Amino acid sequence: MPFGLAIPLALAAVGGVLLGHQAPAGLAEALGLALLLAMARRRLAVLLPVVAMTGVAIALLLARGAELPAGLTREDLAVDARVLSVAREERLTRLVVAVDSCAPLATNRLPCDDLRRLRLSAFDAPAIQPGERWAVTVRLRPPTGFANPHTFDYRAWLWREGIQATGYVRREPAARRLEAAGPAPRRRALEFLDARALEPRASRWLAALTLGASERLQQADWELLNASGTTHLMVISGLHVGLVAAFVLGMARGTARLVAPGNWRLAVWPWWLAGAAAVGYAWLAGLEPPALRAMVMTLVGLWVASGRHAPGPWQAWWLALGLVLLLDPRSAWRPGLWLSFAAVALLILIWQGRPRPRGVRGWLWALVRSQLLLAPLMAAAVLLAFARLAPAAPLVNLVAVPLVSSLLVPLGLLGWLLAWLPPLSRLCWWLFGELAEGLAWLLDLAVTWLPLWLPDPALVTPLGLASGMVALLWALPGLARSLRLVASLLLALVPLTLTSESSAPGQLRARVHDVGQGQLVELSTANYRLLYDAGPRFASGFAPLASLWPPGQRFDDVIVSHADLDHAGGVPLLAAEHEVSRFLAPAGEAVGVPAVPCRAGEAWERDGVRFRFLWPPAETGELSSNDRSCVLEVTAGDHRLLITGDVGREVERAWLLEARRPVTVLVAGHHGSRTSSGPQLVQTLSPRHAIFSAGRDNPFGHPDDAVVRRFRRTGSCLWSTAHDGAVTLWLGEAAFGDVVSERPAAWRRSGVGGDCLALESPE
Repeated sequence: MPFGLAIPLALAAVGGVLLGHQAPAGLAEALGLALLLAMARRRLAVLLPVVAMTGVAIALLLARGAELPAGLTREDLAVDARVLSVAREERLTRLVVAVDSCAPLATNRLPCDDLRRLRLSAFDAPAIQPGERWAVTVRLRPPTGFANPHTFDYRAWLWREGIQATGYVRREPAARRLEAAGPAPRRRALEFLDARALEPRASRWLAALTLGASERLQQADWELLNASGTTHLMVISGLHVGLVAAFVLGMARGTARLVAPGNWRLAVWPWWLAGAAAVGYAWLAGLEPPALRAMVMTLVGLWVASGRHAPGPWQAWWLALGLVLLLDPRSAWRPGLWLSFAAVALLILIWQGRPRPRGVRGWLWALVRSQLLLAPLMAAAVLLAFARLAPAAPLVNLVAVPLVSSLLVPLGLLGWLLAWLPPLSRLCWWLFGELAEGLAWLLDLAVTWLPLWLPDPALVTPLGLASGMVALLWALPGLARSLRLVASLLLALVPLTLTSESSAPGQLRARVHDVGQGQLVELSTANYRLLYDAGPRFASGFAPLASLWPPGQRFDDVIVSHADLDHAGGVPLLAAEHEVSRFLAPAGEAVGVPAVPCRAGEAWERDGVRFRFLWPPAETGELSSNDRSCVLEVTAGDHRLLITGDVGREVERAWLLEARRPVTVLVAGHHGSRTSSGPQLVQTLSPRHAIFSAGRDNPFGHPDDAVVRRFRRTGSCLWSTAHDGAVTLWLGEAAFGDVVSERPAAWRRSGVGGDCLALESPE
């Protein structure tokens, strides 16, 4: 391929990603016309980029169309599938499976033939091993996840992993094993490793570093790696594949020198052998996207290093980017792709045109210089991608990078090569384990001194951009040192000019979080933070509250409306990992922590915002748990927010006359159930906005269609966390503006009524 095609190829692949993601009207016709015009030109320089762009766009469009149809949600489906991965958590088993066949059990249903990969949960499942084929009955739903500000996007992760539906395995009919696992080198290698008498950490890190089995790492491992900024060292990356290729290349060229002393430098086969080793190692690691990316970058790097009709570094960079996007278009949504290519681009920039280091001192200085220049760029990339910063990373990586690349990985791989000589293999892996323990101790010490920093979300983007500009200042050639110093000092002052997002006195920020079939409302004033309910806890033990904030948050008050798990499920996590000044709950409700009773008439004021309980009364013994719910009214200026918990219609009428009007926002009772939000309440309050906190595709049909119509007739704008994600709004003088949803819907911005178009019930 002519080298001049590398940049057009990469840009065409990026264009295909954008077109496939946005999917504008007439895309298929436009791509077809572009292909015809390119073919008519009969020039490779025109045809190849158009073909690349078309292929990437079509691949993404097909991937979007292959997701589970909404009409098959909660339907029983018979699936034959091969197990790709297994993760066990006590009674729960999580599976990722490749679908061989799928068919609905009921007649007159949509087909599910296009499904290729599923993520399933199974309770009390039989022993399941990767590689086996099973026949299971499942209930699925399209890929989805919670949508909350500044949190992990589970929906995007499912998309990146190519998972087209999630669900669970039905107990009846029972799952059947159709076929035992076939031969798989990676699985055999992991079984061989499990049979060795290694320390737990050594076994986990050896599997991750040499076989790409990052699923073996525990949560504590990931937390340590994230906090120290060394996560990139513990997955199959260009570093590991490159080391394998370099080792094979060195051995092969040494052999060539012995066989043909006069012209060993002209031998081509060592380079081909090194490339084959890179491909084989990536295949052994499962050819997952990081390994695939590392393989492509290593092969292109070998081509450049060979010097045989090879492109220059920048042409190779563009070529590798284009090839990765062509082979795996979804990798454009993987932060690791851009982190890797940004790091390589900076290394090319700072070393192009410089002489090769000489001697030990020269290589040590090269390592230190590269790491110091990479540190601000990597900090910027990690900040923008993950909203976190590891202050210890620059210093830790000065030790960790050479330790892992020069000792840990070579020792681990040498142990595999010497597996047929158990004493030598054990020695290599014993040394690996000792070094791994030493590295873990060093990382733990560094994190103790310089812990992971999670900046306020409002500071992430400006800090990331400032850090990236510092990296470019010192990497770009030709700039005066005085200019670099002055500009770096000015950029270092950026954090001092930034302020965190907060409400002004008299203003209230209200956020109804997306926690599935449950409720969690966060209310914040200038100096006060309150939670109404703590969200659900699922059968697996997971509480969505864990995904909203890192540990160590402070809450002045936490009101638990009542003891049902969809409202109080996150209370134990709140008590264990966060600082809560006071819990409030209805008298007689056991919420798991000591709580002050909430009673009608109690009121308090913070920063000019008034809070008042309208319910329950002092005596609640004759009331059901739902009807004991704490009903909270919040007044900020001329705006009012009302949260009614799960109280029923009869109770609504008991406190309705106490509620002040007009009501700006009503968090609808009982997730939109027909037992709440009665006609009298809706007609009397006529809220400007009604928000349903409900789970997507929930089995209860919340919000109920009659309740939806009732609010629609009053002219309320309707919102649901199931469709809109978290809903945020500001109340108070000069504070009320547009409602912000984390999952904006296109239909809210068009048609009659604008963003007040009615929400439809799922039933």
